[in-house]
Amino acid sequence: MTRKSIVALVLVLMLAMVGCSQSSPQSSNSSETPTSGSSNNSSRDNVTLKIFNSKTEIVEQLSKLKKDYENEHPGVTLQIDTVDGTHYQSNLKGRFAGNEMPDIFLNQGHQEMETWIDHMEDLSDQPWVKDVVDIARDPITKDGNLYGMPMTIEGYGFIYNIELFEKAGIKETPKTLSELKAVIQQLEDAGIKPFASSYLAWAIPGRFGVNIPFAMQPDPVQFINGLNQGNAQIPGNKLFEEWMNLVDLELQHSGTNPMTTDYNTQVTVFANGGAAMIHNGSWIQPTLTKLNSNMKVGILPMPINNDPQLNDKIFVGVPYFWVVNKNSNVKQEAKEFLNWLVTSETGKRYVTEELKFVPAFKNVEGNPEAIGDLGTAVQTYANEGKTYGWHWPQYPIGTPQEFGAIMQKYSAGGLKREQLLNELNEGWRKYKQ
Repeated sequence: MTRKSIVALVLVLMLAMVGCSQSSPQSSNSSETPTSGSSNNSSRDNVTLKIFNSKTEIVEQLSKLKKDYENEHPGVTLQIDTVDGTHYQSNLKGRFAGNEMPDIFLNQGHQEMETWIDHMEDLSDQPWVKDVVDIARDPITKDGNLYGMPMTIEGYGFIYNIELFEKAGIKETPKTLSELKAVIQQLEDAGIKPFASSYLAWAIPGRFGVNIPFAMQPDPVQFINGLNQGNAQIPGNKLFEEWMNLVDLELQHSGTNPMTTDYNTQVTVFANGGAAMIHNGSWIQPTLTKLNSNMKVGILPMPINNDPQLNDKIFVGVPYFWVVNKNSNVKQEAKEFLNWLVTSETGKRYVTEELKFVPAFKNVEGNPEAIGDLGTAVQTYANEGKTYGWHWPQYPIGTPQEFGAIMQKYSAGGLKREQLLNELNEGWRKYKQ
């Protein structure tokens, strides 16, 4: 080899060494799991994190959160898309089929977890897992692994206007069906509409409504298994038959036409004092605060008979879990976002003060002034052990929507009581695996 060739070879080797020394830190950083809560800690620059949300009532709050997160994490852009819950699953399937998969999406757990498990990242090793409250673990756990972060704890029942109750002279909240009938009479005597009912979308009657007699069963899981195995029936079940008394009572004393009243109209009528009660849940607090910031509200049980011990409870659960697409190219950034949400001071402030969520974490305190009247009521019922569960995530996929359509038909006068219970039973048989 000539002297000239040797010099050239040495120069090439030196340049290669310089290139490796410059790229090494970047390669090292890209493989590390970022630490939540600090700024400038994204593992890559110019990252777009796609989040697919279904809670329409928090769109404005998520828009504010987006700006604060991006300020604390330069180089990361949050793309938050929202589709209402009634169309969420079909849209989510469409996005995966069209190769437009989100990096973070929502899952209800149980049957829905089984449907999406092949796309869900195991989050068991994340730092926030140790602080998840017990009620928020089981729906999203499989083979001992946790696949989602609980968004919040919510509760539903009859949301009631405290001032309208006082105006009607109601001093005790009802805990039995007879007491509820007496309250309705007092409200009507005072010229106040008792209910604003919404059946236009399937979720309130089909998901929350039908859950009532399921949850009140002595052993709801055993009853569900019995339906799946064919040795339990909805027709003839005493609690379902008694629940129909409550359904009829609300429909007969509603100041709105259920089949022409959507979610937004129902909540707006209630916020404006057009009705004393609505069948809804603590998730409406941000909307109520926006519509009527001075409104004082609470949550009532939904009694189906005159047993106060059976009826003096509300229905509490986790509506959704944040899950990470395990095939995402930015799943480390997705995990960082979720960790930031429940460990950083900014994130925890959003959870309680902006989103007004009842925290599902032991390390996040729910300030009553921040989470509002409804969140506080849910915490009180939970602390007193006066809760029933949410069981629709354990139904066969598609059943809640089927139940919603059946309830809509009933509210429009298309079914009699016996026919309704038979159709609910047939709806279950149609979708059971």
